[in-house]
Amino acid sequence: QVQLVESGGDLVQPGGSLRLSCAASGSIFSINAMGWYRQAPGKERELVAGITSGGSTNYADSVKGRFTISRDNAKNTVYLQMNSLKPVDTAVYYCNADIVYRSGYPPRLGNLEVWGQGTLVTVSS
Repeated sequence: QVQLVESGGDLVQPGGSLRLSCAASGSIFSINAMGWYRQAPGKERELVAGITSGGSTNYADSVKGRFTISRDNAKNTVYLQMNSLKPVDTAVYYCNADIVYRSGYPPRLGNLEVWGQGTLVTVSS
């Protein structure tokens, strides 16, 4: 009923920049927290950055000062601006959202944690 679709992953040289986007679609009533996670080969998935519906943000120490998370509530979209990229940033990046959705008739509200399919970011010369 609801889904997240990421875009923007690419191959970039060290020191370069990328902007990831994640758009939510479906029978959405509202979206609470949204976030970006990443998983490098052989490692566990980790939180990169999160943003509340009110715009409060938090970041992993490893990306503070280099990455910026933002959201457009009108478009149900979250972004991750990544600057000064390093080879250690290479990973599959996943979008996550806490979504309140409508279903049934009469409409009822439900809550669901949704993950995107992932987008690959490769930082290499």
